[in-house]
Amino acid sequence: MNPCELSMSVAALANAIACKLESTEEISALAAVFIQLGYTLETISTQKELKEKTAMLSRCCNDAKEDKNKVPFI
Repeated sequence: MNPCELSMSVAALANAIACKLESTEEISALAAVFIQLGYTLETISTQKELKEKTAMLSRCCNDAKEDKNKVPFI
């Protein structure tokens, strides 16, 4: 799905949900739930990226230390 299709799909879904809800308070409450969901998913994603980068840097540092400790064959 391209970005325009995704945007239109989300807008259509928002309109469909809003039409089914009784009041603006319900719409606001549901919007708050989805905002919280988005922030939580972003937090999880950021933590995973940080963990992956930390592991990669650790492997690179360990490889560099091993290379320094190797005695060249003469």
